Amino acid sequence: MSSALSWRHHVVIQALLSRGPLMEKDLHSMFEELTQRNPGTDPQLFDGFILKINKALSFANFELRACIDQYDGQVYYGVVNTVSDEHSKFGTKYTVPQIAFYKAIIEAIVQDASANGVISSIRALNLSLDGQVTVASDPQSQGGQPNVPSSLKNFSLSQKEKTLQELVRDQWLNLTTDGIIKLGLKSFLDLRSWFRNNDVTSCHVCNEAGIKAELCQNENCTVRIHQYCLKQLFLQRKVAKVCPTCGTGWPYTVPQAEAVQTEDDNEPRGSQQVTSSERKRHRANRVVDDDVGCSNQDELNDGRESQHGNGLVRKRGRARRTEDADTGGSGASQSSAAISGSRRVTRNSARLT
Repeated sequence: MSSALSWRHHVVIQALLSRGPLMEKDLHSMFEELTQRNPGTDPQLFDGFILKINKALSFANFELRACIDQYDGQVYYGVVNTVSDEHSKFGTKYTVPQIAFYKAIIEAIVQDASANGVISSIRALNLSLDGQVTVASDPQSQGGQPNVPSSLKNFSLSQKEKTLQELVRDQWLNLTTDGIIKLGLKSFLDLRSWFRNNDVTSCHVCNEAGIKAELCQNENCTVRIHQYCLKQLFLQRKVAKVCPTCGTGWPYTVPQAEAVQTEDDNEPRGSQQVTSSERKRHRANRVVDDDVGCSNQDELNDGRESQHGNGLVRKRGRARRTEDADTGGSGASQSSAAISGSRRVTRNSARLT
């Protein structure tokens, strides 16, 4: 079977390149419209579709990657540059002082001990770029001190304002109406490895960088947990609302609608909210089996698919789906997280520094 990308793959790639990162629900809707298959009930086919795109993009050092926006808890997909140096990541659009300014903002946000994940625009515009000389000059200079380039010394306030506007427009940063700067979607997509390499404290539940997170009430405890991970943790039955490390009480109120739904569920792990939160983390760190994914994708390109596990046979041009009475819909939606012999679609991004 041919390994070339189909027109369906090209539509998705062009949409992501032209429109920027897309919410998962929007990408799923696009996939369903293009293939007449539901990614929720056909997760292996969707995974194979993404995997095939990534195999093609890898030749140009690009990758289709998923991330969770820590401010709204939603999963997004975007195309990122996998080349390690910052000039390649930013292309030729940004100058050395602009890159240094961006890095200074990122460092100020991630070093915030309160884990609010923000910085005021006034503070950002007054950040010194002297600590960013490594992106522009050799670390060795007379007296053992780094030589701050004149381009950084003379980077004016108006230049910083203009750069901030460009970074927000390109989704590297997000600026609220009241002058608060947050990380943009592209930063979450690109900087996962950078967060780890720069010792950014991770979430206790998902082990991803805790940029925007809740802190343990114990001042001597360093545990921080994303809000959406707290929901996953505390919506489970018989789990005390305490810090998982030191046992200090954790003030968390379960939304009434979710609490009622959890109590009504007969299965200990059957809560829709709990499984939804778990699947969200799995999707942002997508695991796909190469053979299964490619096989399903090739069958999609040929217009037919056989799924022996459910006793289904799909022929050319048919969008009809027959479900096995013994399995049900929910089991299919959770099966992709346990595919054997798998590998990650979302590889760690290359180090920025």
